[in-house]
Amino acid sequence: MAEQRDLFSPGVAEAAAPLVLTAGGGREDLRERFAAFGLASLDEGDTLALVLERCLTPGVDAMAAADALMARFGGIGRVLGAAEGDLARVIGAAAARQLGLLHALLLRALEYPLRQRPVLTSTEAVRTYLRTRLAALPREAFHVLFLDKKNQLIADERMAEGTVDHAPVYPREIVRRALELSASAIVLAHNHPSGDPAPSRADIDMTQQVVAAARALQIAVHDHFVVGGDQVASLRALGLM
Repeated sequence: MAEQRDLFSPGVAEAAAPLVLTAGGGREDLRERFAAFGLASLDEGDTLALVLERCLTPGVDAMAAADALMARFGGIGRVLGAAEGDLARVIGAAAARQLGLLHALLLRALEYPLRQRPVLTSTEAVRTYLRTRLAALPREAFHVLFLDKKNQLIADERMAEGTVDHAPVYPREIVRRALELSASAIVLAHNHPSGDPAPSRADIDMTQQVVAAARALQIAVHDHFVVGGDQVASLRALGLM
């Protein structure tokens, strides 16, 4: 889909004039293709446009809105995972809130299998969940997946949020929270907004500190995943823990 300018400017989101549709690329064409051939006939931008039709201010061009979002964020995963304020600057506050709800629903769907079977046998499901949760964040965020004695998910909690290249992590706080939740094991995860998932020296040192603190209370640390763009690095697989 072609690159478009933002539909909205901060503070005037709901007052923006609708953009003009190009011939043959309008919403009726999308609806007809979807009705005749199903989802396989639409690319991700087209699908986003059909979703936006239901939540944009009346009169705003949904296809232009989808183009603007894809151009700004670079892919449907990053669109859905973007901060609500960033989305609002492109499509307005009301539509941004609706996309946020869609993202939350997707996370719950991806989280469900982690609560139903051992995380250790669901590595790809964990990676997909963490990419969806963390890849689009503009700043580092540190999450901990707390697991029960069957290695099923009890909770996913954000333990720290920081800058574009650092999030402060306190091993004792992680272990304390694990005890509060009666967790038997944990999985660590954070994102690199740069898009490079390679663990830093600070990541490795912090992981070792958490492992040592958890070991003293017989809490296992199964892995530490680093999300960078569409890639997810595992410190355990890299032999770094």
